[in-house]
Amino acid sequence: MNITLGATPFTVSALPGITGSGTQGVSFADVFSNAVNQVESAQQVAQTAATDFLTGGKGDVHNVALDAQRAELSLELFQQVRNKFVSAYQEIMKMPM
Repeated sequence: MNITLGATPFTVSALPGITGSGTQGVSFADVFSNAVNQVESAQQVAQTAATDFLTGGKGDVHNVALDAQRAELSLELFQQVRNKFVSAYQEIMKMPM
């Protein structure tokens, strides 16, 4: 799904390698690592945009704000998904065997 915020398109995509019939050779560690890399990338883009704007006057304040908000939202989403995984794991560990 593509979402356009101003002039900057933002793509929301499914996890790589996951189809309707299940996973096809993608491990949880790979998906988790990919998610962490995407969050770090969004943070780096926001930091670079802010630094460029403040030091060189490149870009405009709207794009800097959008990049910062995108980075914040990606981090919050990652934290919520992590919390759901931890909660599910704790529930599984409570089950009697």
